[in-house]
Amino acid sequence: MKKHIFFDLDHTIWDFDRNAEETLNELYHTHKLQELGLQSCSDFILKYTENNHQLWADYHLGKITKEFLRAERFSKTFIQLGIHPDSVPNQFEDDYVSISPTKTNLFEAAEEVLAYLQQKYSLHIISNGFKETTLTKMNLSNLNPYFENVIISEDVGVNKPNPQIFEYALDKAKATKAESIMIGDSLEADVYGALNFGIEAIFFNPLEKEKPADVAKQITHLKELMLLF
Repeated sequence: MKKHIFFDLDHTIWDFDRNAEETLNELYHTHKLQELGLQSCSDFILKYTENNHQLWADYHLGKITKEFLRAERFSKTFIQLGIHPDSVPNQFEDDYVSISPTKTNLFEAAEEVLAYLQQKYSLHIISNGFKETTLTKMNLSNLNPYFENVIISEDVGVNKPNPQIFEYALDKAKATKAESIMIGDSLEADVYGALNFGIEAIFFNPLEKEKPADVAKQITHLKELMLLF
C-alpha cells in the first residue's frame, strides 16, 4: 500500500522550459542580443535548451559541477550561434538565475492534482535543482503547502540517481520502500534512480518520447495520477 509519493520538481511540476522561454525572451531584449547578431530569439532558446538539457544530464551523473554548468550553458550557446566570446554579455547568466526562478508556470492541472493526492498521501520533493533557486520556485509558485519534505541534492551531497539521496528522502519521510513511489521526467535520475534503489517509479513523459521497455509505468499528463491513485 502506497503512502508516500516523491516528485521531481523541474520538468515535472514546475514547467522549466516554459519558464526559461519567458525569461530568455525578456533577456533577449534587455541585453539587445539582436544587436550582437542574434536575429532570432527562438533559435537562441532552442540552442540553449539543447545545451542545458545535456549539461543537466551530465550534472545528474556527477560528471560536471554546478559552477561548470552555469558557466557553460550560455557561453556555449552564444559561441555556437556565432558570437565571439569577448562579446558574450557578462551579466547574462546572473540575470537568468535571478529572474527564471521567479516564474510560476506549472504543468497543467498541477495544483489540482497535488491537492487531490495530498488528501490521501504524504507528498515530498526530491530535486537535483540548485538549492537557492529550488526554494524560490517552491515559495513563489505556492507549492510548499502541498509537500511535507523538500529534499535538495545540494543539502544531501549527492544527486539522483545516487541511491543515497533516495535513502535520505525515505529517512526524512519515515517511509519504507514498499510504501513509496517516485514520479519524474528524467529516466536516468528519477526513474532508473528509484527503480535501482528498489522503489516503484512513474515516468512523466509529456513530450511522449519512446518509453523504454524496462519502464513499466508512464503518464503524459499529471491528471492521469488522479486515475492511478
